[in-house]
Amino acid sequence: MSSQDQESERVVARLRPHGRALFWPSLVLIAAVGVLGYFQNGFLLGWQNAIVTAAAALAIVLLWLLPLLSWLGRRYIITTRRIILRSGFFIRVRQELLHSKGYDVTVRKNSLQSIFGSGNVQINTGLDHPVVLRDIPNADLVQSALHDLMEGSLNPIAARRQAEASRAQDETSVWGTR
Repeated sequence: MSSQDQESERVVARLRPHGRALFWPSLVLIAAVGVLGYFQNGFLLGWQNAIVTAAAALAIVLLWLLPLLSWLGRRYIITTRRIILRSGFFIRVRQELLHSKGYDVTVRKNSLQSIFGSGNVQINTGLDHPVVLRDIPNADLVQSALHDLMEGSLNPIAARRQAEASRAQDETSVWGTR
């Protein structure tokens, strides 16, 4: 493998949480539009019609638009060198995890996630809080891909240092000499 191949970074996957998260907000949108269509101009007084329109608009913004923007604002990008986690719509947060650092990958599924083939991929990097890719489609495939990418990106210098450190611990010292 040439040095140019090692430096090139390719996108392996672009992921978002499962689209199932938009089921209830979509039902709210359909119900709000239906209620608005049924009661629009159905009252004699103008302020009552305005309240129906304002309530439907408020329900659509709070219960459909905000969850949609939240879902659109969360993205996970897996490349050959790292994992990039992006979240937020107005205030963006970006976090990167290098495959060469090594980590532990665990998949957790509840019963609904098992039905749809999704799951939470938990990445334990040894820090205080593990990174969790929430409700990812094909979570088992993502886990195996992360294992393969982590094994493929082992840094030869880090591997040599780790081997030297393990050799130094195996040596026995007697009375302060080796």
